[in-house]
Order: sequence, then structure tokens, then C-alpha cells
Amino acid sequence: MAEQSVNKERLIEVTAADLPLHCPTPSMMLWNAHPRVFLPIEKTGTELCPYCGTRYPLKGGARAGH
Repeated sequence: MAEQSVNKERLIEVTAADLPLHCPTPSMMLWNAHPRVFLPIEKTGTELCPYCGTRYPLKGGARAGH
């Protein structure tokens, strides 16, 4: 998630380096964003943003012990 993009993608794969996960992500342009919400992806391996509907799958799935 290096360069900024318009918030129109609805599926963004994330890695352990992106945790803790929040939406909008740092790569999203803030001018068309919603309030920041943290998503507890570690337990399930996938999360859906309640504001914009973006689905975040965690590469490698859920992490044991969380």
C-alpha cells in the first residue's frame, strides 16, 4: 500500500505488516474518505468496512493466538 489511490477499490489484500488494520488505509486519498475505523482482522482473516464496504482479506489468513 505505497501510493495513494481513489477510494473505489472494494477488495484490498493486506499483510501482517499492515496491522493494525484501519479503513481508510494510508494509501487512500482522504478527501473522499470516511471516519477511520479499526478492523479486527487478526481473528477472522477477513473484514468488511462498515462504512464503505471494502473487503480486506489477510494474506495467509487468520493468525493463531489472537
